[in-house]
Amino acid sequence: MRVYAARQAILNRKKQSVAYELFFRNGVENVFPKEVDSTTATSKLIVNQHLNIGLKNMTNGKRALVNFSEQGILDRVPTLLPSKDIVVEILEDVKPTDEVFQACREMFHQGYRLALDDFQYHHGWERFMNFTRLIKFDLFTTPLHELTDTLPMLKKKFKHMKFLAEKVETAEEFEQAKKMGFDFYQGFFFCKPEMMANKDIDTSHQIVLAVYAEVLKDNFSYAKLTRLFEKDVSLTYKLLKFINSGIFVLIEPISSIKQALIYLGEERARKFIALIATAHLGTVKPMELIRMSIIRARFCELIAERTLPALKDQAFLIGLFSLVDAILDQDMQDIIINLPLVVEIREALLGYQTPLTHNLELVKAYESGSWYNTQKLARVVKVKEELLPNLFQDAIKWSESFEDVATLFESQRA
Repeated sequence: MRVYAARQAILNRKKQSVAYELFFRNGVENVFPKEVDSTTATSKLIVNQHLNIGLKNMTNGKRALVNFSEQGILDRVPTLLPSKDIVVEILEDVKPTDEVFQACREMFHQGYRLALDDFQYHHGWERFMNFTRLIKFDLFTTPLHELTDTLPMLKKKFKHMKFLAEKVETAEEFEQAKKMGFDFYQGFFFCKPEMMANKDIDTSHQIVLAVYAEVLKDNFSYAKLTRLFEKDVSLTYKLLKFINSGIFVLIEPISSIKQALIYLGEERARKFIALIATAHLGTVKPMELIRMSIIRARFCELIAERTLPALKDQAFLIGLFSLVDAILDQDMQDIIINLPLVVEIREALLGYQTPLTHNLELVKAYESGSWYNTQKLARVVKVKEELLPNLFQDAIKWSESFEDVATLFESQRA
């Protein structure tokens, strides 16, 4: 499926791009969808874009300004993104409460840069200024002539602060804003928001609900989470992209889904899955390629259990990601380089000859009805050919069982 976003350049006084603000879009029309609230929009932006292509690829390596609602701030959603890659833009309708203050202070000390969007001076924001590095003024709601006193006062009082003039529409506004002392500029005078389209993997709504229900428990089960993630290639792909996003220090590459989940820890697992759940409400069922990936993953695992039991988890991941290039319309090499997988999995997915590669080739031969190659590869893998039909049927039944599992978890949550 296609996912959309837009970016608009932030420029300095020399009209050089120094950052980009990112906007959620739910289709080809370059406008913010009125039916989507700000919390959901940001969640979808992060899930659809950052957990697929990464923010740096959207901004050419420059910082991304991302809007966060009051709920997003209180939930510390920005901490799911690398601090060096973003500016946390606090929306204008956020209230300067003690809870918001505490969240902002925590994020500041974790290295996040904070910005106040569409700012209108209010004494309640005074205590936030030590944590804030950028203030944005919307010239539609606060024209330049209304800032002739406010801007000099703020610049004098908060010498560390930078100021951005937003919605600059004309050359005259740009020149006037420069004379007043603004540091950065954004608006149609320079460029309109630029649409960006990428391909995402469909996610099962039932699986997302089941995963979310499990992490709501006080002592959730990594084993149950693993079983659920095993049945959704999109969730597993996003999990690995998240772990490789720069937030974590990876001591060793990932060789199983359970290992990846344990890397998160309970708190981050809950935040990550809550983000996914918020973004994927109303998602349609997985397309056929997703279903094939899940069946193939289980089939690879069942064969490995009988031939290479120590590598069965790796065999599962190889099967799960074996069609990801077709799903995303990207070269497998380009996809694998951005996932923290062990060498054995990488080599198998790229076609190098390994025991796990033969496992995958056997599964592909069986799927395609190539009986000569099936017989040949069964001997190489050292699995009895007569076992394959039953193993394949077991894999199909296993892939279909998630709907019953999801219903069970959803009823437990209710």
